[in-house]
Amino acid sequence: MEITQGLLRAVQQGPDAPATVFMGRTRTWAESAERIARLAGALRGLGVRPGDRAAILSANSDIYHEFMFAACWIGAAFVPVNTRWSVAEIAFSLEDAGTAVLLVDENFASAVPDLRKQAPVLNHVLVDGDDSGPDGAPSVEELIAGSEPVADVRHGDDALAAIFYTGGTTGVPKGVMLSHDNLIVSALGSMASGHWIQPGATYLHTAPMFHAADISGWVAVNLVGGTHVFAPRFDAGAVARMIEEHRITDAILVPTMIQMLVDSPEAAHADMSSLQRLLYGGSPISEALIERTTARLPGTRLTQAYAMTEMSPVITLLGPEEHHDPLLRRSGGRAAPHVEMRIVDEDDNDLPPGATGQIVARGGGRMLGYWNRPKETAEALANGWMHTGDAGYLDDDGYLFVVDRVKDMIISGGENVYSTEVENALATHSGVGMCAVIGVPDQRWGERVHAVVLPAGGVRATEEELRRHVRERIAGYKVPRSFEFVESMPLSGAGKILKRELRDRHWNHQERHVS
Repeated sequence: MEITQGLLRAVQQGPDAPATVFMGRTRTWAESAERIARLAGALRGLGVRPGDRAAILSANSDIYHEFMFAACWIGAAFVPVNTRWSVAEIAFSLEDAGTAVLLVDENFASAVPDLRKQAPVLNHVLVDGDDSGPDGAPSVEELIAGSEPVADVRHGDDALAAIFYTGGTTGVPKGVMLSHDNLIVSALGSMASGHWIQPGATYLHTAPMFHAADISGWVAVNLVGGTHVFAPRFDAGAVARMIEEHRITDAILVPTMIQMLVDSPEAAHADMSSLQRLLYGGSPISEALIERTTARLPGTRLTQAYAMTEMSPVITLLGPEEHHDPLLRRSGGRAAPHVEMRIVDEDDNDLPPGATGQIVARGGGRMLGYWNRPKETAEALANGWMHTGDAGYLDDDGYLFVVDRVKDMIISGGENVYSTEVENALATHSGVGMCAVIGVPDQRWGERVHAVVLPAGGVRATEEELRRHVRERIAGYKVPRSFEFVESMPLSGAGKILKRELRDRHWNHQERHVS
């Protein structure tokens, strides 16, 4: 199948139905398809060919939707760029992917000169809007108006559709290559559970569209010819009003967002009865928050997903009924309809129920591999299974309980933070002799980034100095929220910092050791 198949079906079966709603602007499926065909023609005129990469750095919008479709329309792959990254991180991903074309919205137009310097691979920069951008960068509207529509090349199946950049254990992001089939199978599998988008859905894009989780929702809505409503950013009051105004049926939120939504004054007065399905992930949800959510949204069915970009992204689902069982609520659910999952030892041998090992998975959503990283790809996909880097166990009924991370990653507010990236930035400060970055429990964010620092030569930098130093090098959400200064580090015989000992001090009294 092709990503564009859903668009073509929607035009055939409901050309006048609303496809996108953004900032008071509604476009039908027929209007959307016409604009996409013209934008595809414009990209082709700029030299984009099948197999090329076209990136977008933007808040959620209807243009985001059109740009991704336009890239697929001419056989290119779209590259959603993390809007929270520093310019250096963004430039690295553009250079790494060999991205010749970048679309930016008004929020990032000022970064274009620096991006051009740091990512010389960029041949063309486009801006979202009616007017030209920095250095005469053409606007999307100018290009659409001045280009002829082109035919859909119908690239699909195992062809590359998108590259999503994630953090890396080596300290630099790596591109996850997902095919058309990867994205479509994962969306269909989630829908087949009955707990996700169904025909007639109106879906709210409030999770950032540079995440594979939201793109999974985008694909699902396209498959059923539903309606996309775009929120440029998460704001609890605005989300409550949008649910009421547009009769939203489906949304993805991380628990932190759910908490902000149900506790907001606007939610107390908004009619959110249309919201049928709410998918969450990234961290477990507390019983207290479930109770508040159920009280505020009594007709909304909660589903938890254990997911990762490399699986496009869904691996397991915990359905609404299972949320009523206190034990199951601490699990990640069972394998989604399109996924096969196992728990294995260090030699990839199956472990019995109750035994803890690494979680591995496969199925139609399993990634093609990491862009230009054959060694990491071979390790991750050993024996044909995606090695998640998470440790867990299955009960007798196949419910997954995640207990730890094999790979050194923190999930804070739904964002993945690799400890190595933070440690590399922190270690360049002259006042840091040795450091370790771990995730510790946080009521609001699930986990927060916590730095354990052994000062260099008795010189102790302040927390604010270290935060400022790190923020200059990596994205703000990766900067440690808390610090701990120590006189010694627990070390293995090989001289490696024993992070498990550092983590245990914070997690020993928690029900679940990772979020």
